[in-house]
Amino acid sequence: MKKKAIEKIPYMTLPKLSRKKDCRYIGVTAFKNVAHERHLFLEVYRNRKDTMDVPLIRIVLTKKDFGNYFPETGEWTRQKIETNEFYKNDLIWASKEDGKGTWDQIAKRNILLDEKDLNRIKQVCTAKIWNESKWWDRVYRHEDSIVTAERRKAEERRYERRQQALNDRITNTPELPEKKIIDRADTLYFSHKHFLYYKKQGCWVKIACSKCGGVSDGRWKSGISYESKFQRWVEEPREGQYGKCPLCGEHGEYKCQGKVKGEHDKTIHMFLGQKYKETGLVLRYIEVTKTWNLGMICGKKGPEMYNASEELSGVEIARTYFEEGKEPQTDYHKHSWYSGEDFWDDCNLYGMKNITINNAPVMRETYEEMKGTIFQYSAMKEFAAAVNDFNPKDYLERYQNIPQMEMLVKLNLIEVVDKLVKGYCGIISGQFAKRPDEFLGIRKERVKMLVEQKGNTQLLEVMKTEKRMNQNWTDEQLKQISETRLARGQIELATQYMSIQQLLNRISKYARCEYGTECSSAEARIRQVASTYADYLSMRVALGYDLKNTVYQQPRNLGAAHEKMVLESNKAEIDKRLAEVAGKFPMIRKNYRKLRSKYFYEDEKFSIRPARSAEEIVIEGRILHHCVGGDNYLRKHNDGETYILMLRSQEDQETPYITVEIRGEEPSIIQWYGAHDKKPDEKNMQKWLDNYITRLKCGVMAAGVEAGQTAGQQILMPAM
Repeated sequence: MKKKAIEKIPYMTLPKLSRKKDCRYIGVTAFKNVAHERHLFLEVYRNRKDTMDVPLIRIVLTKKDFGNYFPETGEWTRQKIETNEFYKNDLIWASKEDGKGTWDQIAKRNILLDEKDLNRIKQVCTAKIWNESKWWDRVYRHEDSIVTAERRKAEERRYERRQQALNDRITNTPELPEKKIIDRADTLYFSHKHFLYYKKQGCWVKIACSKCGGVSDGRWKSGISYESKFQRWVEEPREGQYGKCPLCGEHGEYKCQGKVKGEHDKTIHMFLGQKYKETGLVLRYIEVTKTWNLGMICGKKGPEMYNASEELSGVEIARTYFEEGKEPQTDYHKHSWYSGEDFWDDCNLYGMKNITINNAPVMRETYEEMKGTIFQYSAMKEFAAAVNDFNPKDYLERYQNIPQMEMLVKLNLIEVVDKLVKGYCGIISGQFAKRPDEFLGIRKERVKMLVEQKGNTQLLEVMKTEKRMNQNWTDEQLKQISETRLARGQIELATQYMSIQQLLNRISKYARCEYGTECSSAEARIRQVASTYADYLSMRVALGYDLKNTVYQQPRNLGAAHEKMVLESNKAEIDKRLAEVAGKFPMIRKNYRKLRSKYFYEDEKFSIRPARSAEEIVIEGRILHHCVGGDNYLRKHNDGETYILMLRSQEDQETPYITVEIRGEEPSIIQWYGAHDKKPDEKNMQKWLDNYITRLKCGVMAAGVEAGQTAGQQILMPAM
């Protein structure tokens, strides 16, 4: 649209006798030629004496284009004539004073000068409308059809460009060495596995081999007849054991015919990287499946084995292209159920059918192909050798944005790199730094220690805290702080009133554990005590206590002092809550003795029992900072749907440690958590709780030497 030429055309103006009553805007139309093309001009004037010469808006329409010109501001827009802004149906020249109104009211406010104007609009805007009084609706539909057509053309152009790029990638993608991939998968991941299906019939057994496909008979048990000594003998087949096929001699795993339903398979995934164009790389995600099938036919005595077979097949699921200066592009292998054909597409599927690219082994040929590409110095080979499982697609994508990963891998900071690959980029302090200490935000002399610990990220966080606080801690202190898992804010608060060594000593004293024992239970105890002590100090400060007083700094019983601070922090609110739940859920207290006789258990390390009352559950939730004190848990315990159990350390029976929710009818743990919804010493505590559930199901509740022993190995004692 020739905007400059249109602006030079004089306004049509309104005749002096054209003012109408009860209307606010009057539209005038005319046909004008601009650049040898016919244009419809629609000018809308305010119905006032002082605005009859200059329109409020000039709308210019052609068959394929439109535009709005506002003389007051000299601006052009592509707004449609009708607007739905803030759910207010109106026209684009409407003012705030017009307010909301029905379509009839809008029609009265906006009119055309005469019938000829409507006819001109009809000549250009040919869409049909049901209400002729809404003359602007014709214009709106015409504009909407133009916008829709333009959008469709733009989408078609984008689609064509995408298809051209897709076809270019397909054309330049190297051929996939399918046989090599399948052979490698069979050797490394399927171990050339075969199955020997068998069915015993008295002293005889039928064996079907998936390798050769043959079915043979043999005697596995001696008989009393003379002829049995000269019949074919085979070893006795047993489920899960390995034997030799009587026909081909291949070794395979015995599998009972009755446990096989048709076919069974195993699937693995692999990555193969290949050079793409000059310096790019295409990373291909391949799925390889091995299928074993047992053929059956109807025999005289029921189903009989007919043959057996096995088949290896592979398919490429996705491929990611990396080029210098470009964002990575992943294409996906899809199947059209309409045409029955497979095809490649540059976008993923949706919802539950979304194609995911997971961790998988990388074929060794990939590292040879990376030479001469942008990933020649990515150190992915060294990283792969140091970790058991990773996703090379994620690694290469991250390396493109963080080339310092090469330096970190070669320094053996494997755990740091692993975090970066998984997207934890918050550990970066200097994005463009070239030195590891500046990149990670730690002291220069700490790099050696971090390398020795293989990039331990918990230790790294402590080192970052040390530098931010402008401190200089010893190596031993760094390791001990790392073991406590205290956050920077907690350390800063505590060290306002004590040295870092005093803090560490007190945590060790309260935990009754030494640092660096490499015992998961001791480490969990230290972390739990450190969190409790930091929480205790924080509440003391918030309540206005002077922590320079050593009585407040070093309570004799940390658990009791922490509980006191919790209750004191919100005393009025807690008292009100305790009174409320006591009256609302009385059956918790009433049923305590009965439940205790069923659920109580202890050994030399821990004890577990049901909650004594609703008030105790609420206090437990407050102290451990989790949601067990909510009405939902209290109601379920009160009604007997589930029960809340308190797990305590034998060394400190009064300090909350772990809260357990257990299903009442058939004993099973629904969930368990410690402070702040975390699971302290998760591996050992899960084992302890599993043993506890086993005892509940067996009806044997005893005190043993250690969790995990059998009932027969422990000294039985009655529940208290």
